[in-house]
Formats: sequence, C-alpha cells, structure tokens
Amino acid sequence: MTFLTLDAISKSYGPTVALDAIGMNIAAGGRTAIVGPSGSGKTTLLRIIAGFETPDSGSLVLDGKMLAGPGTLLPAHRRGIGIVSQDGALFPHLTVADNIGFGLPKNAPGRSQRITELMEMVELDGIMASRRPHQLSGGQQQRVALARALALKPRLMLLDEPFSALDTGLRDTLRRAVARVLRAAGTTAILVTHDQAEALSFADQVAVLRQGRLVQFGSPRALYGKPKDRETATFLGEAILLDASIASGRAQCALGSLAVEAGLKSGKATVMLRPEQIRLKTAATGTKIEGPFGRVDDVEFGGGNCMVLVRIDRIDRAMPDFLSIKCVGADIPEPGDLVGISVQGMAHVLPD
Repeated sequence: MTFLTLDAISKSYGPTVALDAIGMNIAAGGRTAIVGPSGSGKTTLLRIIAGFETPDSGSLVLDGKMLAGPGTLLPAHRRGIGIVSQDGALFPHLTVADNIGFGLPKNAPGRSQRITELMEMVELDGIMASRRPHQLSGGQQQRVALARALALKPRLMLLDEPFSALDTGLRDTLRRAVARVLRAAGTTAILVTHDQAEALSFADQVAVLRQGRLVQFGSPRALYGKPKDRETATFLGEAILLDASIASGRAQCALGSLAVEAGLKSGKATVMLRPEQIRLKTAATGTKIEGPFGRVDDVEFGGGNCMVLVRIDRIDRAMPDFLSIKCVGADIPEPGDLVGISVQGMAHVLPD
C-alpha cells in the first residue's frame, strides 16, 4: 500500500536546479533511504517533505492527503511528521523527561506513563529521566531525540543523517536500535544519509539521487547487485569493472568466461563484479592452475577482512589489469603469491 507519493517534485534556487521531477511511491511502515553525493538534492527533498521548503512544481500526498501541490500547501506543523536531525536539537535547559514530553500537553492524562514508555522503547534507563542533555553521550542524546519525535505518534519519521556524528561502533548499534523501534511502532521512515552502507543495511528501499535527479529506486539488494550505471555501481560499494565481449549468455573478460543474464545483445560491454564474488586460491609452487590466475601485488591487512591487490598479465594487452579483491578469513595470500581466481554468481552487464 502506497503511503507517501512524490509526483514530479521540482525545486530550483535561481539558475541552480536542486530537484528535477522527482517521483517515488513509499509504502506504509517501510524504511526508505535517500543517498547521493553532496549537492544531489537529498536534504532539499527531505525539507520539502517536512514542509520547510515549497516545491516549484509537482505534488506530495501523504496517506491520501495532499500536502503540497497546485494551490495547496499544508504547513509543517500540521503534517504529522516527526524529525530527528544530525545533532538531535535537544533543549539544553530541559531534563530528558521534559525533552521527550515537550510536545505533550502538561495536563494530558497518562503523560508521565507515556514518557516512561518512550524511554523504554528507545532503551534509555529510567534513571536518566532527570538528567540534562550535556550529561548524556551522543548516542543517548539521539535516543532522546527519537523518543521526542515518536511522542506524538507521527505518521512519518524523517531522519536527517542522525548517526553521522557518532563513532562507527556506536553508529551501527544505534542504527539497528532505531530500525527496531520504528518497526515496532509501525512508523514509516525516510533516512537521508551520505553513508551508503548505512542506507543499504537500514532501508527496505533506496533512492539514489545525482544532480537533482532520481537515478535509481528499488530494494537495497537490487541496487547493489544490478546498478543502473557506473556511477551508481561505484557509489554503492566497491566494484570491479571489466571490459568484456558478450555472446551467448557469457562475457569474455580478464577473468575468463563469466555468466551473465540471458538475452543480452552481443558486442562490447562493461561488466561489474562485487569484490565478495571473487575467490582466491594460493597455488603451490610448480602447480598448474586451471582457469584465470594472477600474482598478488599487495595486501592491505584489515583483520578478518583484507583487500588483496592482484596483478593479471594479459597476452592481448601491453598493460596488466589490477584487481582489488576482498578476502575474508585466515587464509590470506602474501605479496608475490600466484593465485587462482574464481567467480561466484553472475556478472552484471552495465547498460551503455
């Protein structure tokens, strides 16, 4: 069921086009992430949904009600939308309890109980209720901001890079906690982030913006595995791009003959593999290797995850190919090792 519909949303600031006919359908109860490089229009789109900006054209419909469109503009405070920003925007002079209950009428029945429930929901200890924001960690402050946004039971939650100021470990933990809270509350959410891994892990669907245009919109798995173009492929994660020749459902490239989607036209193309699709096997001295092989040029050690740079010499080219390949586990080759190369799954052929 479509809950939020964006239809041809456009916005310009003088000669600069911030958004160019953006269209999306967002399902009720789902989590959507909007990603893109700086200046792609992510924040502008979020502000238009919130009601802080007015679109030049197009329409915005939330749960069957027009928020913005020809002759219609519902003010931000009447949209029933909650917002959590990067810094949390807590009131420094109020306690945690007063921050959470800020939007609740002082004499509302069950107000104290509601605040307690919200603190439990975002996994804050009750003893923190009397503390002030400066006495909290960054993660705790963001939990208070989330609880405050949930207090009025918003129909839609907007998350504007709420985890970006946190340390990596805390960011991952809080992201999972927020996703769990939103799922339990049945709240539809939109996350704007510059962190592609965060978007892929948090969302049910991802929108990629570039220069104010919607480049691709779909599930994280679909976008990661079948990006629309080179820029999207490399933006969403590490990608190995290879020149290839397509014929009869196979791609001939530096890694030999790879399976590709059936029905593609024959000819020159670029194929994409993700590093985790490639397996390396160190060859014993004097052993003949079947299939493609290369020599390890360098190893970037990262504990359980290492990046191995492999040099592949080509008889049809003067210059070798260099591939960065992710290796997981303890069996990591050393620089100078000869390694056999195998590919798991299919290669994705990027459109011309």
